Amino acid sequence: MESTIYETGEYLAHNESWHTEDSPWKARDILRILRQNSINPATVCEVGCGAGEILRQMSYRLPQNTQFHGYEISPQAYEMTHERANERVHFYLKDLLEEDPSVTYDVVMAIDVFEHVENDFGFVRQLRKRGTYQIYHVPLDISVNGILQDKFMYGRKTVGHIHYYTKETALALLQDTGHQIVDWFYTPDSLELPRKTLKSKLAKYPRKLMYSVKPDLTVKLLGGFSMLVLTR
Repeated sequence: MESTIYETGEYLAHNESWHTEDSPWKARDILRILRQNSINPATVCEVGCGAGEILRQMSYRLPQNTQFHGYEISPQAYEMTHERANERVHFYLKDLLEEDPSVTYDVVMAIDVFEHVENDFGFVRQLRKRGTYQIYHVPLDISVNGILQDKFMYGRKTVGHIHYYTKETALALLQDTGHQIVDWFYTPDSLELPRKTLKSKLAKYPRKLMYSVKPDLTVKLLGGFSMLVLTR
């Protein structure tokens, strides 16, 4: 089988930190969706956990009896998990979907993952069987601004996105694969995470104003948003 960009080191070459700087922000929203739905898991699993920082951040804020398990297929990312592993946070260089079917968790997460997977439908259909609840974080790459600026190929080359979604198509994918939508909300990365260029910093203010009035329209028109979805 041909190695993927995540196994060869190509992905690491474009993303040296493996996005660990975004992990506290993502962990905060994951904890928010768990709490507002009164879910108190004893076991949490993240598929495609990268460097493992999301699980470490969550371990600081969930009870001491909660166990965390991260699965990663990239040797480079797995190497980065070693400094984050402890008696509550465990990491594996393997694919959860190739484990024995009896290996399941209270909550299984795929945070910015299925847009990278060739068979996105098959992936989430199988992942649903691995957890009582599932949490997905999905970049909403399709927007008028994204189309006009032809951002799709840039994202494909730098962060490996091969599928692109709107809120509606992401939710439909999950429903079509047997998931029950429990809760969801937008995660405004373009408003809450640091911007790198002057152009993106200036664009933040009209985007923030418009989002406060017309969130759905802003997401579809300007882009720069993702969504967090809780299913079962």
